[in-house]
Amino acid sequence: MSGFFRPEAMAALRRWREALIGLAVVLAGGFVALAALTVIILGVGLAFAAIGLFLLWGGIQRGRFRQAAIGPGVVTLDEGRVTYMGPLDGGVIDIEDMAVLLLDTRSRPPVWVLRQNFEAPVHIPVNATGADRLFDAFLRLPGIQTGRMVRHLNRSRADLVMIWEREDGVGWPQALN
Repeated sequence: MSGFFRPEAMAALRRWREALIGLAVVLAGGFVALAALTVIILGVGLAFAAIGLFLLWGGIQRGRFRQAAIGPGVVTLDEGRVTYMGPLDGGVIDIEDMAVLLLDTRSRPPVWVLRQNFEAPVHIPVNATGADRLFDAFLRLPGIQTGRMVRHLNRSRADLVMIWEREDGVGWPQALN
């Protein structure tokens, strides 16, 4: 299949795959609803279209979050534990115990700064291999605003932005170290 498409086109399809699936489900549900001869089939079509809208919205968020995996290091996610293995440093952090999530766009490439209590922070480049898995990990953080997170990730302004903080605020003063 890769012989038919340019690598750039395949990368774009992979980046937006969930959104494209959602769009296909919306279109299929809409087609079924429009062609319905009975109320039951109309309801099924509308239900599929609604599910497709949710898939489309989530896919757009994920697509905006993904960066090209050309940065240093590898990220793995296993049962709520994020592991980053980089060429110069690395670290392990449990999402459930995380205190602060920062995005540092001052560095090149930008990095996620994950802080767990008073441990040393883990710095993960946004374009590290497997960094797209962090979206699923960050969804476990209570009260995180994914739209705000993605907006700051795609903004060109160099800044240190607090994306999420645990309610009791443990770890924030040390997160900047």
